[in-house]
Amino acid sequence: MEKTLKQRDSNCLKIVLFGPESTGKTVLAKKLAAHYNTLWVPEFSRIYAEKKAQKNEVLTQDDVLPIAEGQMALENKLTLEANKLLICDTDLLETKVYGEAYYQGFTSEALDRFASENYYNLYFLTNIDLPWESDGIRDKPHERESMFRAFQNALESHKKPYVLLEGDMTNRFITAVSHIDELLKK
Repeated sequence: MEKTLKQRDSNCLKIVLFGPESTGKTVLAKKLAAHYNTLWVPEFSRIYAEKKAQKNEVLTQDDVLPIAEGQMALENKLTLEANKLLICDTDLLETKVYGEAYYQGFTSEALDRFASENYYNLYFLTNIDLPWESDGIRDKPHERESMFRAFQNALESHKKPYVLLEGDMTNRFITAVSHIDELLKK
């Protein structure tokens, strides 16, 4: 477990899009990666959940750690291929928040440890001010406020640097580019 959740060392600047479902993270990750001519790390939990849904299976608490391992495998692979910047559609801290929200009482010492230890230069917390869209996987349209608070609390309790992204996708993109450009200058 130690090796599968540990982040690969890199000189790459790493940005995480972080927040509840249906807040534009994936769309923004793709746009930012295209803008900076780099790679983005997809959300492994979506890939995993879609495969289970095709077999008429539902996610359970037993899926949280395989999802975390899959997320880190994708990130570690793409870290080697990215230019100076890697855009992450999620991270282990987000997996931890979802695990706790969906499976009350869920804990994992390894997930907790690496969610805290893995390093990212900046998080973009996506607000819930975009309309919720159903896609067959998303399932918490009436819990957006409580989920947003859970994500914000996780960033604050883990002392992760973050910027709140609000408004339409254009505004979110402009705000994100402004902050990423500042980091790239340093």
